Parts: sequence; structure tokens; C-alpha cells
Amino acid sequence: MISRDMPLCGAGCVSACTGGERMDTPWLSSLRLFDAGDVAAYRLTESDLPVLQDFFVTNPGYFLSVNGMPPRADEAKHEFEDRPPPEMTFDEVFVIGFVDSAGHLIAMASVISNLLGKSVWHIGLFIVASSLHGSGTAVSLYAGLEAWMQEKGARWVRLGAVVGNARAERFWERRGYVEVRRRAGTQLGKLIQTVRVFVKPLSASGIEEYLNLVARDRPESRAFHAETVE
Repeated sequence: MISRDMPLCGAGCVSACTGGERMDTPWLSSLRLFDAGDVAAYRLTESDLPVLQDFFVTNPGYFLSVNGMPPRADEAKHEFEDRPPPEMTFDEVFVIGFVDSAGHLIAMASVISNLLGKSVWHIGLFIVASSLHGSGTAVSLYAGLEAWMQEKGARWVRLGAVVGNARAERFWERRGYVEVRRRAGTQLGKLIQTVRVFVKPLSASGIEEYLNLVARDRPESRAFHAETVE
């Protein structure tokens, strides 16, 4: 589900999840991308679909609040298979699982590299177990994710947050994200939402340079149709 202006993430990003799922595999089939404190971030593979699906089903808060419905029976499969529409250029889609030292899946993220332009990365989904809300875990995990994206060449990160999802809106604003435009009439599951498009520069390249590169995010842009990249 890479959408919601494309908020893969955006519409809620920091989700109301209830807890981490125990990982029964040694992660030998998954590529370790980076560490965030004592939590390891892995690039998930299709062999991890059952665990990711269980995580979504057990923790439906994001889907209920943003889409107005629980996760679909094949939600995890969509995370792996869905891509941006043909007119939106990109390089890779990463589905990332955050695993603690006890082997629990405590968070996940979906990220797209070089979306709409070189060095523009997009966070489509960032869900952290609600049992960890208020503990600083989301902040720590995001810091590790941002550092990894910057190391891989990101100069800007974009995402979307649904208007009214106050927890997500506050979280991203506190991480230094700036709203560049809004997209009304975005279909997310059963709901029609207004999405705030956020951007954060990770280098000396500022918002003005970003908007010169990504025309669709300019406040005056009329390229407003809601794509589903799920």
C-alpha cells in the first residue's frame, strides 16, 4: 500500500498497533539493512509474508483510522507487490521489518527510492507497535531509517499524513517535516481523506530546490489525482 498521496505511510504512519509479533525465523533469508539501537532493520522477503500479515491483523489501528476498515486478508502481499503508477518513476521499493533483540517484529516501514526524481525518497508506511508508543521507540527507529536513507543518497524525504490524524501529524512535524501542499478527495480504503504532503530536506538542498524538481508537490499544482501505489 503505497499511496495516500502516496502515503504509503502517510495517512497514519505512526499507527495504533497493539504489540510486536514474535519472529520464529532466524532471518537468514532477509537482508540486514541497518541497526537502530538494539533493534535490527531487515529488508523483508516474500517468505516473511505470514509474519507481516499477522502483524497487520493483530495491529489494525492504522488501517481502521486511515482506511476505515481492517487490513485486507492479503494486506502483506499488497505491500510486496504494489507499485507506483507508470507515470511515477522510481528505483526500488523496500519493505522493512524492525526486529528487537528478543526476535519480535515491533515495527515496519515501506520506502521507495528515487520517487519522482533523483534523490527523492518516499515513506509510504511506518507502523510501530502501540505498546511502545510514548517510549521513544518510534523516534529511535525513524532516526535509524532516516540515516540509512541519507547514506543511500536521499537528499529529500517525502510522505503524506491524513488531516485529522493528529498523532502522525505531530510526529512528522517534530521530525522536521514541512507541509508543501494538500490533496483533497483522496480515496483510502472506504474513506475520502485530505492528505498533507510533507517534505524534509536531508542536505543543504532546500524545499525550493525540491519543488523545482517535483512539480506535482508545488502548492499550485493541479496534478492532484489520487494514485494508489498500494
